[in-house]
Amino acid sequence: MRITLFIPCFVDQLTPEVGAAMVKVLERLGHEVEFPAGQTCCGQPAFNTGFWDEAREAAAHALDVFRGAETVVAPSGSCTAMMKVYYPVLFRGTPREGEAAALSARTHEFSDFLVSLLGVRDVGAKFSGRAVLHGGCHSLRELGVRTPPRELLERVKGLELVGMEGGENCCGFGGTFAVKHHAISGAMGRAKAKAILASGADCVVSNDPSCLLQIKGVLEREGGSIRTLHLAEVLVNT
Repeated sequence: MRITLFIPCFVDQLTPEVGAAMVKVLERLGHEVEFPAGQTCCGQPAFNTGFWDEAREAAAHALDVFRGAETVVAPSGSCTAMMKVYYPVLFRGTPREGEAAALSARTHEFSDFLVSLLGVRDVGAKFSGRAVLHGGCHSLRELGVRTPPRELLERVKGLELVGMEGGENCCGFGGTFAVKHHAISGAMGRAKAKAILASGADCVVSNDPSCLLQIKGVLEREGGSIRTLHLAEVLVNT
């Protein structure tokens, strides 16, 4: 299959190793991977802040960039949700409504793509350690992606997957929420960090890089030494 990558701003600017790991996993499974260099922000920050006209401009550019893509895969539940769930909302009643619906149908979060579309649960990965899984709100609540990350981690040789209290609780990031409601965001982040530390894990894994940025920052302030890893960074190890 020819897979087109959508790389969110957080990954492009702060954690490019996540995108690189995802490419290696997909190529190891025998797929052709391409990256359209013209892609930019999906428009989610503007959308979440109420600037829908500006968000529509960014989204219209994405419609152009990914027009010829057979399948679009992203390492982020958050940005996938923007394209998959909210592009049809943004373009409802406009001449590009059909394009938005078509791109929505072709866009998938990384773990869901592997498990639900390709039927792959064992990618041949090996990883030594005890890991706890954090499911981001967009993956869980907007995309309905709950089991795919866990199914993939459960088949990683050498990895022990442990649970934690409030495993589906929000980390407090929420993009612009962390800026506009920083006190609440910080409290939620500290509660999540406390649960992670109590789990006994030596690393926390998520399929959303923005959540990992929040969790890593809080853990460092709390004095924890637990590593934060994107799911692709675990699956790339062989």
